[in-house]
Amino acid sequence: MIDYRSDNTGRAAPEILEALIRANRDTALGYGADDWTASLQRRFSDLFETAVRVFPVATGTAANALSLAAVSPSWGIIYCSEAAHINTSEANAAGFFGGGLKLAPVAGEYGRISAAALCDAVAAIAPGQIHRGQPAAINLTQASDLGTIYSLAELQAIAEIAKSRGLRAHMDGARFANAVARLGCSPAEATWRCGIDIMSFGATKNGGLLCDAIVVFKPELVDGLAVQLRRAGQVWSKMRFASAQLLAYVENGLWLQMARASNAIAAQIAAGLAELPAARLLAPVEANEIFLELPNHVMDALEADGFGFYRRSKTLARFVCRFDATEAEADALVGALRRHLSPASARAAG
Repeated sequence: MIDYRSDNTGRAAPEILEALIRANRDTALGYGADDWTASLQRRFSDLFETAVRVFPVATGTAANALSLAAVSPSWGIIYCSEAAHINTSEANAAGFFGGGLKLAPVAGEYGRISAAALCDAVAAIAPGQIHRGQPAAINLTQASDLGTIYSLAELQAIAEIAKSRGLRAHMDGARFANAVARLGCSPAEATWRCGIDIMSFGATKNGGLLCDAIVVFKPELVDGLAVQLRRAGQVWSKMRFASAQLLAYVENGLWLQMARASNAIAAQIAAGLAELPAARLLAPVEANEIFLELPNHVMDALEADGFGFYRRSKTLARFVCRFDATEAEADALVGALRRHLSPASARAAG
């Protein structure tokens, strides 16, 4: 199989596996009182060019839900994109861990929140209007769940609207590496310098093994989040093994190298699709995901050819490029699409 089902299907980076072996020596205190976790705090503070607190967690869902629980009261409203993962794919984990907080989808283009739509949504609830839930935070998915990227100006504009009403800003960075690689900016420029207070820092989708993280930019959020994490069973007893993964992930720019590799394969496929008039993209290809509108018979044919991908609907396919995908695999997919989208193929299917 040539696997485009998800970047979750890929292998872990060898550097991360080697880091686990190095950490598997002697003894170390548990629950984060080890040297690796102390080093993690320093390393990520250097990476983000400001003092941060890093909490390793098992999954991106845990990172999202517990981050949002830390920035919102139970009666709060979290504004997010209609396509946001927290809204479509996490079984309302944010509402569960947030004690009933409400997600409010906001319109926008290609999986992103529109600043104007957010402004209207927040303005619809006047301060002190006790018959409504109260605006508490925004969620920005970077890269978005349709594979697009917020520019730094867009991030800042949305965060400024949020701050004008005292809302916190959370970033779902499951594919943050892909976004930073595309933008060519620093992690600091893409987060707290744009007004982000707390983020879910993804690693698993980009060559990681069994660990993502929460990165906190506002110290006043740390204590409440720490309690939420313990209550949710997200405090690792052998924390050194989680911290070792994250340290290896960012060492010598590994995380960005892998993200650039997967972005490049997606860009190669997108360039090939541009030569196929019958290939219709749902959204621009800006990171490592491709959303392609295809007839059902073409999807059947691709699967018969040995391609794995995700059917979002009867007419929409998602292809996700891994960090270890090859140029030959990209060429194979474009070639197959060229064959199956040809007029002759369409006539045969009809």
